Amino acid sequence: MEIIYADDDIIVINKPPGISVHGGGAVAGPTIADSLRKEFPEIAGVGEDPARPGIVHRLDRDTSGVMAVARNQKSFSALKEIFQKRRAEKIYYAIVCGVPREREGAIDFGIGRLVSNPTMRGAAVGRAVLRGARDALTHYRVLKASDAYGLVELCPKTGRMHQLRVHMKAIGHPIACDTKYGGRQVCCPAGAGRQLLHARSLAFSFPEGRRLSFEADLPADMALAIESVF
Repeated sequence: MEIIYADDDIIVINKPPGISVHGGGAVAGPTIADSLRKEFPEIAGVGEDPARPGIVHRLDRDTSGVMAVARNQKSFSALKEIFQKRRAEKIYYAIVCGVPREREGAIDFGIGRLVSNPTMRGAAVGRAVLRGARDALTHYRVLKASDAYGLVELCPKTGRMHQLRVHMKAIGHPIACDTKYGGRQVCCPAGAGRQLLHARSLAFSFPEGRRLSFEADLPADMALAIESVF
């Protein structure tokens, strides 16, 4: 876990792939929350759930990149409001299967739980039957293209669970190596072993009027994948 930035109120990390943000359910092994408690013991009582100290947003286990954590209760409340009111600007990079025909656009399918498989999310398109669908919006832009892959910049304007993975699948370009949403035969560059999605940057005003912006370098596996397919 790389610390990108820390002050008295917030901690910003570059989360590595392959580690869960916090425990619970079927999660086994060390988590980001464990590492944070060890390095910043004062956050143990911050937040609303002891299992998620200071955590106001999360990344999937196999997604890497920028994540902000509150260091005290006041900053937790402020950051929570920023994310809930969609005032944080998030940019992700993803390698996807194929290349979207439109090189720039918006995906606005609602997202909810699949009735046929409640452990998965689905987009309100086609014949999908969903429970609890909510609005979801993602802007995308193609950065690089090859015969089989596209490197896309994704800007989620909402924060639904698995939003980027579901939206890219819904337009026919699942994220490379994402077997959960792309299926067992999903495209996957040689040597890659997880969905190739990275939270590249995060920006917000905190406190109001002070603009903060953070970036996280690509992890080695994704950098190698980009070099090999483009």
